[in-house]
Amino acid sequence: MNTTWLSGSGYWLGRLVLERGIAAIYVLAFVAAARQFRALIGEHGMLPVPRYLRRRPFRVSPSIFQLYYSDRFFAAICWLGAALAVALVAGAGELVPLWVVMAIWLLLWAMYLSIVNVGQTWYSFGWESILLEAGLLAVFLGNDRVAPPVLVMWLARWLLFRIEFGAGLIKLRGDSCWRDLTCLDYHHETQPMPGPLSWFFHHLPKPLHRIEVAGNHVAQLVVPFGLFAPQPIAGAAALIIIVTQLWLVASGNFAWLNWVTIVLAASALDQSWFTGLLPSLQPPAMPDPPTWFAAAAIALAVMVVVLSYWPVRNMASRNQRMNASFNPFHLVNTYGAFGTVGRSRQEVVIEGTADTELTDKTVWREYEFKGKPGATDRLPRQWAPYHLRLDWLMWFAALSPTYALPWRDALLQRLLRNDRDTLRLLRHNPFPDEPPQYVRALLYDYRFTTPAERRRDRAWWHRSLVGIYLPPVSASGVSGPPRP
Repeated sequence: MNTTWLSGSGYWLGRLVLERGIAAIYVLAFVAAARQFRALIGEHGMLPVPRYLRRRPFRVSPSIFQLYYSDRFFAAICWLGAALAVALVAGAGELVPLWVVMAIWLLLWAMYLSIVNVGQTWYSFGWESILLEAGLLAVFLGNDRVAPPVLVMWLARWLLFRIEFGAGLIKLRGDSCWRDLTCLDYHHETQPMPGPLSWFFHHLPKPLHRIEVAGNHVAQLVVPFGLFAPQPIAGAAALIIIVTQLWLVASGNFAWLNWVTIVLAASALDQSWFTGLLPSLQPPAMPDPPTWFAAAAIALAVMVVVLSYWPVRNMASRNQRMNASFNPFHLVNTYGAFGTVGRSRQEVVIEGTADTELTDKTVWREYEFKGKPGATDRLPRQWAPYHLRLDWLMWFAALSPTYALPWRDALLQRLLRNDRDTLRLLRHNPFPDEPPQYVRALLYDYRFTTPAERRRDRAWWHRSLVGIYLPPVSASGVSGPPRP
């Protein structure tokens, strides 16, 4: 079989960045899972995996945990995945035969798919599917023992196109502020988890916010088509996407969404784009792919083309879904982000008290989360590309109390026990010695301070009480009087 049209050394560095980047994001994903799962989905977590699997057969939620689950086994899978991914980042994939590196990538994909498919609402984010889809493509990228498979690099561009174009369409069809260019008057303040520069982005002049929105529309609705053009247009389109994603990295915390998008953009950069910056990095001599490898890449491409019917139909629909998988293996998904932008920000603040009886003089002490806004004088931290799952879902809980129904009571009960695994997810536990007698949740309006307020009060946020989100509850489940 003549396979020269399937491969080309001109994409050696692009493949290198793509593979190492996907592996690095796998490291973060597996480490985050290992450090957070016990409180979220562990055997005694808020949404336990064993209970979930009793209602979900393998065909609905394919996962190795369908065969066996224990917290130790889950942790072992996470740390094994992280170790394998670290090895790939370090270049171990270049030292082993082609079939071995393919098996490693396939194992990483299967292990992370197993985690996502039992993760329930904690793993309901679009970037989980992006990582899985990119991870499956990585199985067929090969190593330095074979020339880069151009066909697979083009499939990576198709994934990048769906991420960007889908996000652009959902905005254009969604909130009117995207059409009148005013969304960024609010978004930097109301996004799920602001970063250390979000206050400054929020206070940029409004004309610049209009330019930001207009530039976003161009970057997501026009530029992605350039990915399929000849060079240098394809590379220029990729660089524009990279620059816009770095702008988003600076302005907020979106887990690894922006970084995986940047990594995928490397698929459109051929050797000419790297030569000016890294002239010493020249591709080694690499043979054309063996027939079996070329056949596997073609089969992958055929599968992607067939499965692309559903995301294309979704993007063409007036009722476009923002993030959706059309099969339990998260193959060829549809993506989008921020079809609606909030005009104001509300936060759920959890408090506890050591008092055994609640009175008007009861002293309530506040739990502090790692990423989401809390204390008004605390500058938001940079957490991305690491993903704080509880903090993100607390943002959704403030938008809709119904969203938090499956896990909010379990969260409060775990705080009432000073549960060690749950407290590890928080920044500050106000009851280090003895657990509280009661906990409650209040709802606050938050807004960024003005520059004048910032100078006067040395605060980044201003907040005002809206009301009671959940009344006081004790470890026995008995509610106290709803005193604010």
